[in-house]
Order: sequence, then C-alpha cells, then structure tokens
Amino acid sequence: MSRFTKIAVVSLSLLTFCYVGLGYMLGKTDDDKAYRSLTVYGEVLQRVQEDYVDEPNLSNVTAGSLHGLLESLDPFSGYLSPREYADFKEKQKNTRGEIGATVAKRFGYLVIVSILPDSPAEKAGLRSGDIVEEIAEFTTREMSVGQANSLLAGAPGTTVKVALVRRGKTEPQPVTLTRAVIAVPHITADKIDDGVGYVRIPSLQAGAAAELRDKLQQLDRQGLRKLVLDLRECARGPASEGIAAAQLLVSSGTIATLKGQTVSRQEFDAAPDKVVWHGPIAVLISPSTSGAAEIVAAAVGDNHRGDLVGERTFGAASEQKIIPLEDGAALVLTVAYYYTPENKSILENGVVPTAEVAITPPELGGEDLAPAPLGFNQLPSKDDPIVHRALDILKNDTRKAA
Repeated sequence: MSRFTKIAVVSLSLLTFCYVGLGYMLGKTDDDKAYRSLTVYGEVLQRVQEDYVDEPNLSNVTAGSLHGLLESLDPFSGYLSPREYADFKEKQKNTRGEIGATVAKRFGYLVIVSILPDSPAEKAGLRSGDIVEEIAEFTTREMSVGQANSLLAGAPGTTVKVALVRRGKTEPQPVTLTRAVIAVPHITADKIDDGVGYVRIPSLQAGAAAELRDKLQQLDRQGLRKLVLDLRECARGPASEGIAAAQLLVSSGTIATLKGQTVSRQEFDAAPDKVVWHGPIAVLISPSTSGAAEIVAAAVGDNHRGDLVGERTFGAASEQKIIPLEDGAALVLTVAYYYTPENKSILENGVVPTAEVAITPPELGGEDLAPAPLGFNQLPSKDDPIVHRALDILKNDTRKAA
C-alpha cells in the first residue's frame, strides 16, 4: 500500500471519528447508540491500519466486518459484495439448475435444513442437519445464505462440489452434485390407516394451498375423518401459501401475525368459509420443517386444532428485503418476523411439538429410527416412530369436528 493511500485511509478514519463524535456531542440523542458504535468502528479501523502486524487488505477488512455485523442479527440477514450481488442477480434471471437442498445459518454454521424428494441432493445422500463446510472450494465460515444459494445454483448438468460434516463426525466428506431442473413436488395424499388419511407437503411453493384443498376434499370423499399432515422436510415457499394452507384447517382464531420496525403490522385470521377439513389432525414436524410450513404448524397447535408430533422446527418464518448499495453491493436484511397465535416469534423460537418424539441419529449412539427418504407418492411406514405416535394420538382423539 502506498504512503499516500495510508495517509488517505487514516485521514478518512479520523474524519469519521470526528464527525460521529461531533454529532454525538451536538445532542443527537435519538441516535446515541449508532453514534457510539460508529465511533468505536472508526477507532478500531484506525488501530488496525496503524498497528496490525502487516498491511491489511482494507477491502477484506470492510467486507468481513459487514458479514459479521449482519450475521449477528439473524441467520438470514447478509452482505453481498458488488461481484456477489451481480452474480446473484444474473443467476436469479437466467439460472434454473439447483441441487434441491434448502440451506440456512445456525450458530454460525451453514446447514442443510431440508431436501426435496428425488433431487440431486437426495440422490447424493445429503440430509437435514448436515453442516456445509465448503461450496465450490470456498469456505462457508463467513458466507451468507444468499452467497451459498448463488454458488449452489447453476446451469442444469453442471456440477458443484461441497464438503459436508455430519453430526458425530469430525472430518468433512466431499460430495459432487449435478445440478438439475427440479419440478415442483406434488402433495401426496392417501389412506394410511382405518379412517385416517395421510397428506405430505414437501413444499409450499405457489399453488400448494389449492392442491392441498383438492387432496383434503378427495380424502373426505373416501370417508376418512382423521388426518396425519406431514410437514417434515417442508422448508420452501412463501408465507402466503402457509397462511392459505392453514385457513383450510383452522376455523377460528389467528393464523399468524407479521411485525417489523418498518413493516405495518398484519394479522392473518382464520376464515370459516375456507375450511375444508373438520376432523382431528396430527401434524408431523421436525428440524427440517421451516418457513411457511411453520406457520401452518403453529396455527394448528396454538389454536388447539390438533396435535404437533415430532421435534421443534427450524425457526425461519420471516421476511427479507434486498437493499442495493451505492457501490453495487447489497444487504439482505430481515425486516419482519412472523409470530404464532400465542405471539411467539417463529424465527427466534421455532414451533414446539405438543407430543415430542426425538430421533437420535445413529452416529450419536441412537438407533437407526429416522425414516427413509420418501419419493413422490410414497407413504411412510407405520414403524416410523413419529407416524406411529401420531396414529396413536388420533386413535384416542375424541374431539368433535371443528
């Protein structure tokens, strides 16, 4: 770095320091915390420039600080550099290939939340809970969810390498996946037991609520009066589809509430005229249940419409906004949370089962009780412990139809 550049950087840091300090002293009390934070940032940048063991790459320092800042907010906020944002927009417009895995951040790690049936990810053996350590030989340590999705997407037929760490393992496992165009998975509906229908929703993408209505009416015409609704591995789709799906099941009360600092509060209520299923319900949930599916589960559970069977959901129902910056970069910022009918943030708390059935993976000393991946139109085994518990609950459910 040239002497002129060093002087410019230090001068800019001092100018920032003086500006925010002067603003603070002039009584901008509404922004006291922001001014203090900017003051500290200016001082740290100056110290890094003057005292670090070697000449720092200030672009990397800035990008790293922004990644850390946004990741400290929640798992879905992030920073895209100018190059990353340009690549993101290009792939949004022209890319149709993917691997069929939904990813998110949890405790600083990029993890796989769910896998679509018959997708490249499922065929390669990926599963919910896997930690993604690398994508295309880039470490995911400071990678946002947006960056990860951009790297995983690409032209159909091309490949992408990932390195996975499984629970109970220490060494990453390399996996090569071939991207493909994945058809929107359909809802499975069939009889699973005497008088009991089964519906599995692998995705709540556009049109899922309308398809669910048709499937529920089909089961009703077959004379089935109780329902197992499987939302495990369901982590895709807009919140609007989750709300519409819940309104098919819940006849009274609140479905969900959306709240944010700059987003107008919206309360979504049940609509009695939209309900098509009136019998008892058991909803299957797991850590691979996320987003819109969590809205459905919380609406059923909090309104005492049915039982939630399985494990706590991932915690992701929220709204993000992409905010372009002047230098070509962009922020992906969470602007609102969805709250359950009992006013709990889904992103912060997930959805808790009313009947917990915990599955301990074999690699952590448990039995191999996890259900095998289901392809299209497949029913789960009754030996699946979560399905078994749900059927027991429904068998003893004496509640009147809603």
